[in-house]
Amino acid sequence: MNRVRLAVSIIAASIVAGCGETGGASGSPSRSTIEMAARLVALADSADPLLDEQLNTGRLRYLTNLPPSTNPAEMIVRAERTALELLNAGHTQPALEQFIFVDQALEQSPAEPFGGFRRTVEEQIGIAFLRLSAELTCPHARPRAGAVTGAVEQFPCWPAVPPAGPALVSDSARAALGAARGWHLSLLELRPDDLRARWILNLAAMIAGEWPDGIPPEYRLSEAALGGSGELPRFEDVAARVGLDAVSLSGGAIVDDLNGDGLPDVMTSSRGLRHQLRYFESNGAGRFLDRTVAAGLEGLLGGLNLVHTDYDNDGDADVFVLRGGWLVQAYPNSLLRNDGGFFSDVTREAGLYSEHPTQTGAWVDFDGDGWLDLFVGNESRDSLTHRSELYRNRGDGTFEEVAAEVGLDVAAFVKGVTWGDYDDDGRPDLYLSVLHAPNRLYRNLGPDPSGQWRFEDVTEQAGVGEPLASFPTWFWDFDNDGRLDIYVAGYLAQTADLVREMTGEPHSAELPRLYRNLGDGTFADVTAEQGLDRIMYAMGSNYGDLDSDGRLDFLVGTGDPDFRQLMPNRMFRNLGDGFVEVTGAGGFGSLHKGHGVSFVDIDNDGDTDVHMELGGANEGDLSPNALYENPGFDNRWIALTLEGDLANRPGIGARITVTVDGPDGPRQIHRSAGTGGSFGSNPLRQEIGLGRATRIESLEIRWPGSGTIDRLTDIALDRAYRIREGIGTAEPLERPNIRLGGI
Repeated sequence: MNRVRLAVSIIAASIVAGCGETGGASGSPSRSTIEMAARLVALADSADPLLDEQLNTGRLRYLTNLPPSTNPAEMIVRAERTALELLNAGHTQPALEQFIFVDQALEQSPAEPFGGFRRTVEEQIGIAFLRLSAELTCPHARPRAGAVTGAVEQFPCWPAVPPAGPALVSDSARAALGAARGWHLSLLELRPDDLRARWILNLAAMIAGEWPDGIPPEYRLSEAALGGSGELPRFEDVAARVGLDAVSLSGGAIVDDLNGDGLPDVMTSSRGLRHQLRYFESNGAGRFLDRTVAAGLEGLLGGLNLVHTDYDNDGDADVFVLRGGWLVQAYPNSLLRNDGGFFSDVTREAGLYSEHPTQTGAWVDFDGDGWLDLFVGNESRDSLTHRSELYRNRGDGTFEEVAAEVGLDVAAFVKGVTWGDYDDDGRPDLYLSVLHAPNRLYRNLGPDPSGQWRFEDVTEQAGVGEPLASFPTWFWDFDNDGRLDIYVAGYLAQTADLVREMTGEPHSAELPRLYRNLGDGTFADVTAEQGLDRIMYAMGSNYGDLDSDGRLDFLVGTGDPDFRQLMPNRMFRNLGDGFVEVTGAGGFGSLHKGHGVSFVDIDNDGDTDVHMELGGANEGDLSPNALYENPGFDNRWIALTLEGDLANRPGIGARITVTVDGPDGPRQIHRSAGTGGSFGSNPLRQEIGLGRATRIESLEIRWPGSGTIDRLTDIALDRAYRIREGIGTAEPLERPNIRLGGI
């Protein structure tokens, strides 16, 4: 019996013996949580490594158990595949030795097994040298996100791109770096146009602290090309200082007040089939404590993304865990009901249990009845159909699936879901990002004469079908004109494309699209006009106001399961007349693969920090999560906790307009209440930058569904308020400022 199953059986036995159906004392999972945990373990046990490319240990076991082959070509291909699985599983040194053995065998062979085989082996040797040096650079291992028992894992310490300063490198790491640089210089001597080798050569010099002078001029990349030309004070990653640097694979993240004490907490997931969901609670003094077990979450595994809301209108932020993204095997999602910081898996009793591959979903009150509904975008691929789901909230804790009957019978490879009222008719509309097919915009038509709600596909007339390879997406008002625009990121690129972009050469990567809402049901593609015709091989992404100037900025987490695809995460600052990249200046160019992103004022000091869940898909692609602390901009702000009455309790979909006076005269700042993009979850509290405002003239909230409009005056700058629907007044909320890393 494996460790997770043993833990589940012990917990289950204790509950049956005396804790009762609800789970009893804090820390004892509910019976429904135990049942979900058992199902997740059973699925992990039955997972087929030949169908899941990221089950590297299982694939390695399969390869080593194959009977010997007498065919020389088959033998050498099998040796290369074994080396690749060793590398992907995190066994870097033996993988490197195996790849070198294959390369030496190829020297004795009259021909390679197939075209491009030897070049691939050479690239894998180079990336193995680089990973080994990055692993040796790490001072120590960190807690692993796959367990609640204090286990640790080693991982590569990648530099920020471009690097901020000199690196501290051990003798052993320096030797590996010398090998990596020598190897890639030799590849460039053979193939001067090998852009991947050029890129890795620059990265090796960065790790060694010898960039840019340590790179021959003909292969050197410029600092502006690497990190953008924009200006921004540098954000420091303080995750290790505050206890949020747990190591994980790719996953989701939420930062919000999850236990009701007024302080932001953190929940993260990791896609590993046996990786534990994690909950970190703020202690109010600048550190976060792992309360996973006490919160009733032990045994809940996996999850590539998390989205949260208050689905039962009780004032607690509930969580939805999305599982199975990119996999052939179907997995159940989890609805976690929150009762004051204790979570119970209520998926089955809520009517949300189904098994499909997915990593994207979004909450909204599509029918205006005051209860939040849920759309889940499932992944149809490889001739396997997994229709997406729309769950209508009945208001009694249960849901009914209604996608087909409302006109949302979607069978596609859905990678991003976002809701927004783009036509300002009071009904939220739906945009879907689809991989390798046109994206889709569905207009909410409301109820027909019989009372049946209907959606209509208006993608073609709206002009928002591209890009054809896309991933995260969101509605937002990037230009502050009161109308919701659309951003959708591309997801098709190679490292060579990135280098071509840096050097001003044409490339074949899929670019994102920024669609400006024209107010007549159509959108204009303003990607290039706004300076966003840049490669954003985006996975986790989100938006927020970094500098509190009243304009929305955004971060894209980049990457691919392939270890050779090392691309820095990228941050873009909204200047009002366009976006400028501030990756380098702000210190956001981590090579750790980026997933769940949350823009949040985590220390209650009035400016926006950024939390990021990091890690790749392969078993050995582990990374510590990051928390970038905002150094401050001296701009003004307001924070609003919405409380609906006829509208849904957290006010999801509310339209907020803040009218301010400032040095340049009056100005309006518009927001649509929600948790941001489709891969990462901002707090339900709406944090709005006001720039150089000297006074708030008025605050208007148009509540979703009910149509209530609250107009408030006498609102102070730099304060947090609770706004209750229909009351007409704002209740000040006290928020203690927190020094991150305090004791």
